[in-house]
Amino acid sequence: MKAKAKESRFQVHDELTAPERSLPVLKGVLSAGGQVPNFVGVLAGAPAALRAYARLRSELRNGSLALATQQRIALAVAEHQRSEYALATLQRTAREAGLGLDEIAAARRFDSADPRERALLAFVRGLLESEGPPPLVHLEEAREAGWTDEQILEVIAHVALATFGNLVTKAGDVPADGSPEEGRILQAA
Repeated sequence: MKAKAKESRFQVHDELTAPERSLPVLKGVLSAGGQVPNFVGVLAGAPAALRAYARLRSELRNGSLALATQQRIALAVAEHQRSEYALATLQRTAREAGLGLDEIAAARRFDSADPRERALLAFVRGLLESEGPPPLVHLEEAREAGWTDEQILEVIAHVALATFGNLVTKAGDVPADGSPEEGRILQAA
């Protein structure tokens, strides 16, 4: 007996089914990567949310943090929030950013062989685990490790961006990219 493919709770749009106001972002994604990730397809159902996500992500990619640092943050957040969707994607993108398998595994534990990155990930852990302000010691240690306030504020924005993505994929039970999804196959037909 063939197992039924996982289906998203929200429609996964493409350039043929998305609301018109989502099309510019979808066309940009298609021109850059060739395929619309399921997460982006789901967000396309809410044009304002899609555009806000795309703008924040674009601005942060051009910020002061190295891509490898951005990937470490996303890995730590995805592991903490148990986002299977994000972890599946990040395993590939972190490798493309130059992280080895040991560093990927360490980042998922808020750790790194690099003491500077480790201090920043400790701040991220404090931010995620604290119900109030994160422990001041983590902020001080990140600063002592050479992170500027600008970079630390960008870290907070990266945590918020990753959390937003994780919430959408969890709420929608969005299938991993490359997984068969009957709804999407039917839409394309």
